[in-house]
Amino acid sequence: MKKFVLLLCAAALTVACSAPKSTDEAGESPLDKVLVKNYFPTVVNNIQKTEVKRAKFPIIDMHSHDYVENSDQIAEWVKVMDAVGVEHTAIMHCSWIGRPFDEVVELYAPYKDRFRFWCCFDYTGIDTEEWPAKGIAALERCKAMGATGVGELGDKGEGDLYARPVEGKGIHIDDPRVKPLIEKAGELKMPISIHIAEPIWMYLPMDETNDGMPNGVCWHVDTTNCYGYWKLMESFENALRENPGTLFIACHYLNMTHDWPRLGAMLDKYPNMYVDISARVAESAHTPRATREFLIKYQDRVLFGTDNGMDAEMYHGIFRVLETNDEHFYGPQYYYHWALSGFDLPDEVLKKIYHDNALRILNEYK
Repeated sequence: MKKFVLLLCAAALTVACSAPKSTDEAGESPLDKVLVKNYFPTVVNNIQKTEVKRAKFPIIDMHSHDYVENSDQIAEWVKVMDAVGVEHTAIMHCSWIGRPFDEVVELYAPYKDRFRFWCCFDYTGIDTEEWPAKGIAALERCKAMGATGVGELGDKGEGDLYARPVEGKGIHIDDPRVKPLIEKAGELKMPISIHIAEPIWMYLPMDETNDGMPNGVCWHVDTTNCYGYWKLMESFENALRENPGTLFIACHYLNMTHDWPRLGAMLDKYPNMYVDISARVAESAHTPRATREFLIKYQDRVLFGTDNGMDAEMYHGIFRVLETNDEHFYGPQYYYHWALSGFDLPDEVLKKIYHDNALRILNEYK
């Protein structure tokens, strides 16, 4: 009995000595000192870590932008594309850089077999009687210069925020004034790529209940005087319904990675709708089983896209999520506090998302 008591005391002493201190001398917890914005954990698990430096199958990147400053940088980008397995990349002209469409086509001309160009709607004089004809003429001109489609249009609440050469403030995708151009895009076989809203966390209260607050704060959307999340979704659905002859590509999974059933229901309802996966790795890879199920079910309606520059490691990170069953890792885009896990997609699904779905669209919509 005496020996047993001594063993218990020894065990208790070991626990007491090895237990971490919950507070410092001032009575503060580490949780009071580490800001959420500075929380970048290091994985300690001894688990599988797979490097995927080249995609398993050839890729058509259906969503990128004019990130370069000169032809030398284009040449470097092409080298990266060759290394990682990208056949060609879509350059969305409607972006924050705002280089005129003519200059984009001219700059990339030496590598025109590796890039496709997407143009803007020209809203100049939209409130005049002459605008529909002029807007259509501008679209036809871009098509003649080699434009594959229209985009990236974008609406986070105030209207088309990527419009060039004039602003699109107050112009939403279901605006009756825009319908003639949407219909003409369908006639010209020009898909419309559009960024609607932002992930749901950006619209929720910025408090301790917000699951994605670290990112939500950075990209918070103030809807005081503009459309909110669901109003934006309504405007997009109006355009889908009213323009069945025009193909729409909803960028970033339509920013609906929090509700796969609802996104799937929209794809079921509107055959003229596709989604791309660009810039939503973190938002989708924290629910790997649900995302995998969605991608397999809708494998014919999903397109590969990056939207995040020309860096090789960016491509590698996306490949790791799509191709492997690695779990609990961070990156390539982690502004959230959660870890990511891979989807381990079947080969037939990877081929479609990486390449075949885009090729089918591009061939059908020449």
